Amino acid sequence: MSFWELVVVGVVALLVLGPEKLPGAIRTVTGTIRSIREFGHQMKSELSDELRVHELHEKLRQAEEKGLLGLSADEINALAELRQAAADVNSPYSKPAQAATDIAAQLPAATPVASTPPAVTAQSAPAAVSPSSGQPTAQAHEQKTPT
Repeated sequence: MSFWELVVVGVVALLVLGPEKLPGAIRTVTGTIRSIREFGHQMKSELSDELRVHELHEKLRQAEEKGLLGLSADEINALAELRQAAADVNSPYSKPAQAATDIAAQLPAATPVASTPPAVTAQSAPAAVSPSSGQPTAQAHEQKTPT
């Protein structure tokens, strides 16, 4: 758009929206344009990555057809890049697995847990009987009554 076309659009927007709503509308439009540009850059980046991966796979297929003998410099570089990419992908998973193995080796051997709960003794049980009368206390009655 030329300068004069932008001026005409600005004047029409000022007349239609008014001076109060125009700054908010401009912010909304610029935010939308910014997000569209970011989306375009992201898509371009993803497509170029996918094309690079496709190119590497094609060179790998060509190298396998040659039996990995007599490879060109491009094919050797592609194989090295694929090996590095495979190592990068596997490295985050190998470190936690190794750490878990190291931690498990440091833990003491597990002891079996008794299948029955320990018996409740008179000393560990709450006092449910009044010591003077031998009758159940109100507290014991409240414990027995479901609420």
